[in-house]
Amino acid sequence: MIKTGSPVISIYTEMTPNPETMKFVANKLLYPGKSIDFPDEPSAAPSPLAQELFTFPFIKSVFIASNFITLTKTNETDDWQDVIPTIKQFLKDYLEDGKVVVNEDAVAAMKTESSNVVSEDDDDVVKRIKELLENYVKPAVEMDGGAIQFKSYNEGTVNLMLQGSCSGCPSSMITLKSGIEGMMKRMIPEVKEVVAEAE
Repeated sequence: MIKTGSPVISIYTEMTPNPETMKFVANKLLYPGKSIDFPDEPSAAPSPLAQELFTFPFIKSVFIASNFITLTKTNETDDWQDVIPTIKQFLKDYLEDGKVVVNEDAVAAMKTESSNVVSEDDDDVVKRIKELLENYVKPAVEMDGGAIQFKSYNEGTVNLMLQGSCSGCPSSMITLKSGIEGMMKRMIPEVKEVVAEAE
């Protein structure tokens, strides 16, 4: 039954390079221009949607971006195909009901250490690193259902945090080293190494 006055939501899935994750794409903006990672159930407080997704026993982590959600399944769940129809229907109903995806006030209250947003306190090298991540890296990794956030820069070493499908993905280290590190070294001579930091 279609609810009167509410837009019809469609959800489709996309495989990611990480076999443990699946990308659920909506025809609606969920978290415009931003992304947020919930690596476990206790971290999901700012998102009523993430909290409800964690009630499914096969969900290990939730990543919400502009128009998609990347879910990581538990090791006990053998095949995505067994659970995709259930998740798609749940997301469709949730979004058609107009329920809250992310509570911005709760996000603001969280201590966020990682961001690719340039701030006034950033030195020149950090500004260039963040701009490179935002303009070159973000669009590519979002296609794969993930995100890479700046954590810190110290004496030539850039610390990044892998989120969504990038977290725990076998090919993410190759991307990090051969792709991102190589590009940063070419474009920002001060960068000597790029490493991933666990959350």
